[in-house]
Amino acid sequence: MAWSTRELAERAGTTVNTIRHYHRLGLLEQPETEYNGYKQYEVHHLVSLLRIRRLADLGVPLSEIHAVRAGADSTPQTLRALDAELEETIRRAERARADIAAILRDEVPADTPAGFEAVAGRLSETDTSILHIYTQLYDKTALADIQRIAEDVDDVSADLDQLPADADEATREQLVARLAVSLARNLRDYPWLNDPASHLARRPAVSSQTMIEALQELYNPAQLDVLGRAHIAARELVQPDAKTVTDAPHDADG
Repeated sequence: MAWSTRELAERAGTTVNTIRHYHRLGLLEQPETEYNGYKQYEVHHLVSLLRIRRLADLGVPLSEIHAVRAGADSTPQTLRALDAELEETIRRAERARADIAAILRDEVPADTPAGFEAVAGRLSETDTSILHIYTQLYDKTALADIQRIAEDVDDVSADLDQLPADADEATREQLVARLAVSLARNLRDYPWLNDPASHLARRPAVSSQTMIEALQELYNPAQLDVLGRAHIAARELVQPDAKTVTDAPHDADG
């Protein structure tokens, strides 16, 4: 009893095109053909095909299946590499499931940055855009702090987001004062913000250029003015704390 290509594919749970592909790669032996040109597959072809499919299902690259089937010395190494890839795939899948659960729980957009699901409903489109960029620029430690900062977002962020490009000086000054207090608190609570280079996931030059271009595109001139002045004011608010700490030993010696 012999089978056609279609019949072999049916018995192996695969397709005719897959069998032909295996022939082209030299993985599956070519069967004898009848006078009319039809291939005649036998049981050993089916077994061979099933062995190939088994290795393919394990994730063995087609280019390495021949060596693995032949019991090459590299087989254990190949399988260990596959196992490591599967482990990482499982970790990614578990993270994805946890993120999906958080998105469904908090009823937020599916493209919300990971870790910010709980606060996404209170963030503006600009805030979310900045957070997406942060996830590429900062390491895990910094992102954990940024998540905590986002949880404490207050009305000043909303007012900054709504500030028109032609806002008058009085409005800007008022917002600068309020924003400076919030930024100063973050600088005190998370000292690395004063010098974030050690927490960058990208080269400092790349990170700096990315943030500058992002801010220029995401904020209007008035918002950029307020942000710049508020950051300067925030550092001035924090500096007295640093001076007090620096002077303390001197006072004690005196």
